[in-house]
Amino acid sequence: MRPGAALNAVRGGVLMLAAATLLAVWAVPVLLAVLTSLKNEKEVLAYPPSLLFEPTLKSFVTVLTGPTNIVPNLTSSLIVAIGTTLLTIIIAVPAAYAFARLRLPGKKPVGFYVLATQLVPPIGLIIPYFLILNQIGWMDSYQGLIVVYLTFSLPFAIWLLVSYFEDIPREMEEAALLDRASRWQAFWHVVLPQARGAIAVTVTFVFLNAWNEFLFAVVLGGATVKPVTVAMYNYINTEQTQWAQLSAAALVAMLPVIVLGILAQKHIVSGLSAGAVKGTGRR
Repeated sequence: MRPGAALNAVRGGVLMLAAATLLAVWAVPVLLAVLTSLKNEKEVLAYPPSLLFEPTLKSFVTVLTGPTNIVPNLTSSLIVAIGTTLLTIIIAVPAAYAFARLRLPGKKPVGFYVLATQLVPPIGLIIPYFLILNQIGWMDSYQGLIVVYLTFSLPFAIWLLVSYFEDIPREMEEAALLDRASRWQAFWHVVLPQARGAIAVTVTFVFLNAWNEFLFAVVLGGATVKPVTVAMYNYINTEQTQWAQLSAAALVAMLPVIVLGILAQKHIVSGLSAGAVKGTGRR
């Protein structure tokens, strides 16, 4: 075997080992959650843990139909996450286009301010948000949580999309403008189709962040709006933690994100692939 081929084989083996390690780090907790959700509470607490047991769906039935079921909380999470995602994309796409393409007065200071909002620790914003929402009567409401989520999802979405818009060839847009298309028509018919992958990636990340958010939800929500991340604490109390039901609730809460990932998989892959070869279009 040639030295170069041997070196390539070693590199390939190292990469495969690293990929397998990362996959295990991600997959093992999920597999343990699946096994835990299929056990009864006695088997969950057994020591040493038993790998051979009679599976049961009792925990899933409890979290979906029992007194502490999470179905209303899943609805609240869906309303908040979808509302946040839609508003974020509606605002972030034209804003990112403006940052990437237009010569605006004060663009750099405004852009830095948008980025700087991401540097504020969320815990430091809890009291101001609480006081503002309480003053306008939006505590424990969908619009209150959506507006709060928008304040941290929008800067993230803008800066994620700006880099993609900057790398779309300007010649395509200029050709449309030469053909007497308006700026809006060029944006809608030329630029936007080229950014579908980037928008799909942004939608996925924004939805995921809103779906998994806990800190603001537990403080600013309540009995009317209680997302599923907060509702999971129903299975944790001072006397015991119902691990099987908690694991079942966590797995059920994963389903909407998994469905979104499957539906947007094609566009997500193309968007991430485009992001991997960026770097030639900034001006």
